[in-house]
Amino acid sequence: MVTLDGKPVSAEELLPLALTNTGHFTSMRVSADGSIRGLALHMERLVRDSKVVWGADLDTGRVREYVRQGLEGRSGGPCVVRVTLYDPQIDMGHPADADDPHILVSVRDAGALPPEPLRAKSVTYERELPEVKHVGLFGALRARRTAQLAGFGDALFVGHDGLVSEGGTWNVGFVDDEGTLVWPQAPVLPGVTVALLQQHTEHRTATVTLEQAKDMAAAFATNTSIGVRPLAAIDDTEFPVEHPVLLHLQETYLAIPGESL
Repeated sequence: MVTLDGKPVSAEELLPLALTNTGHFTSMRVSADGSIRGLALHMERLVRDSKVVWGADLDTGRVREYVRQGLEGRSGGPCVVRVTLYDPQIDMGHPADADDPHILVSVRDAGALPPEPLRAKSVTYERELPEVKHVGLFGALRARRTAQLAGFGDALFVGHDGLVSEGGTWNVGFVDDEGTLVWPQAPVLPGVTVALLQQHTEHRTATVTLEQAKDMAAAFATNTSIGVRPLAAIDDTEFPVEHPVLLHLQETYLAIPGESL
């Protein structure tokens, strides 16, 4: 079920979101025990982005309540909850009048952790307003489609400055020849999973060109749905998918305790 402010949403209420593509969201993996890794960070993201997109405050207590409602009646394995904030009254001709975001909650089953290794194709692309997790996904999905049509699983974004930034809907990280975790320094979405891993691992942040990325000892994708997913290749450059640092990162992430709603 998909709900808007805790009630079943109608097609009419969804039309403004579909037709204007204006809003922001966060996706959270809910473990089988009902806990969520990085829950507080997800709430902070929604509050921060609500200020940027709508100029509005957000009651995270209401968000938690609606997520709990959305999870009622579910049993069994883990799932992914997406919380989207949009204003059902938004008008394409007067977007400045939209300042009252409502809370849309949708739930889907989650895949196993970690997923199969990913092969990524480098694509020149820069997300608009990259620091916000907004619903404007056309460019990212077009890049993903380009990569998949070329036989890859997803796209790795490279800016017009030649620097690696992030993936289609994930952050990217690398392991250098000394075994150090490297996060690209570029305009990217500040990922919740990245923040959690940074709290529990030694790392450095540095600019990474595509050539430098391909010279790394290992590479991986990360977000709340996939955890730490090894990259098997970037373009025609192969990477080991069982590098010891990657295995340690996967174990570290799974050991991070979840938070209760």
